Amino acid sequence: MSKRDYYEVLMVEKTISEDGLKKAYRKLAMKYHPDRNPGDKAAEDQFKEVSEAYEVLSDEQKRAIYDQYGHEGLSRGGAGGGGFGGAGGFADIFGDVFADIFGGGGGGGRGGPRRGADLRFIMELSLEQAVFGSAESIRIPTWDECESCNGYGTADGKKAPTCATCHGSGQVRVQQGFFVLQQTCPKCRGSGTLVTDPCRSCRGVGKTRREKTLEVKVPAGVDTGDRIRLNGEGEPGDAGAPNGDLYVQINVKPHEIFERDGNDLHCSVPISVVTAALGGPLEVPTLEGKVEVEVPEGSQSGKQFRLRGRGVRSVRTSGPGDLYCTVYVETPVRLTKQQKDLLKQFGETLGHDNKHHPEGSSWLGKAKKFFDNLTA
Repeated sequence: MSKRDYYEVLMVEKTISEDGLKKAYRKLAMKYHPDRNPGDKAAEDQFKEVSEAYEVLSDEQKRAIYDQYGHEGLSRGGAGGGGFGGAGGFADIFGDVFADIFGGGGGGGRGGPRRGADLRFIMELSLEQAVFGSAESIRIPTWDECESCNGYGTADGKKAPTCATCHGSGQVRVQQGFFVLQQTCPKCRGSGTLVTDPCRSCRGVGKTRREKTLEVKVPAGVDTGDRIRLNGEGEPGDAGAPNGDLYVQINVKPHEIFERDGNDLHCSVPISVVTAALGGPLEVPTLEGKVEVEVPEGSQSGKQFRLRGRGVRSVRTSGPGDLYCTVYVETPVRLTKQQKDLLKQFGETLGHDNKHHPEGSSWLGKAKKFFDNLTA
């Protein structure tokens, strides 16, 4: 078929190892496979070309002849070319490629009892539960092994006889031209066994639907997006196969006071005009209680205090983060006439002295320069 250099077709060097050759072929075969490129004649031709190249180079004898004599050496005899029947390991890798394409992966397309499916549960926690850890009970719907038939799906509770079509492998091979396809056995549907007298409780499925309660130990320091894996708490597998796993995904609910940023916590605390101007003690909330800090005289909105070690100790780090407290000056409202008069008198004593309004004076200077530039 192809007269291009086989190493060029697979985009590998002549010194490529057997494993490297296999990986290169798998990548290209998946890319150009007809099922992934329906109606694309060019992709189909590419798929045939890479398949032919791998068929030759994966066979030690054919590869030696090709390396010495090229395409002409293969066409002359001995090793033969163009067929897939004698390619060492070709059928196995081809099956692997099909498993990847159709979602099998990891050897799951080789038949036999299938491992149970994994489950996911989203657990919502308060910030305190996430930071300090907790023990939570959850109820999850699941398929459990049928107690009447021990999971075999048979009326007598014993293992079903082996399927005569696939001989227990759960897979059959189908020849289509030069393709050898490995497919799920149509008789037993991949289980490798045939249930002729099904269990009345589960109707031959081997599983029953129910809810179960699990205790989940939440480690201190988890955060949104973290997952806790509970081995074997997923759906049951076929008889003789292990259960799947349950993944508990953490979602931390918003807190009324604190915001979490990694291992650090942030909060905002209002202070009065008097405290901002004269300074004084300020109680700052933490997850472990109140802490007092000293507000310096003349503090402005946005001033930040750092409380070391008052943040979160993550599950991934040894030391805790910090708590950042940002203060903002709260303007008094609903003033009485007397309070308003006192405030006006106070304002008159300030006058236009820049030393009392450093930020305002600086801003006015910038604004004046801006407008002067506009009119220039």
